[in-house]
Amino acid sequence: MFVMELSYTAPIEAVEERMDAHLAWLDGYYASGVFLASGRKVPRDGGMILAAGVSRDEIEKIAESDPFAVAGVCAYRITEFTATRTSAGLAAVRETLP
Repeated sequence: MFVMELSYTAPIEAVEERMDAHLAWLDGYYASGVFLASGRKVPRDGGMILAAGVSRDEIEKIAESDPFAVAGVCAYRITEFTATRTSAGLAAVRETLP
């Protein structure tokens, strides 16, 4: 599982100009089952995405395809972890240690 942290690298006005494209990008990965949760950070200087079901290489390519990243208005920090405990709603993505 991955925590994808994005930090804005441009003024919020530049981010807002690309918001519709970013939301459509998110919707595509929710539809495919890769994205599990997402939202703005508080304070609003970026966002967070919880993702699962793909490899490290794939998640890096997904992050690079974000319209925010393509436009250079954000930078990603990706943290991989093994989700050995989850809520009942996330039981399908629960993992076991090797």
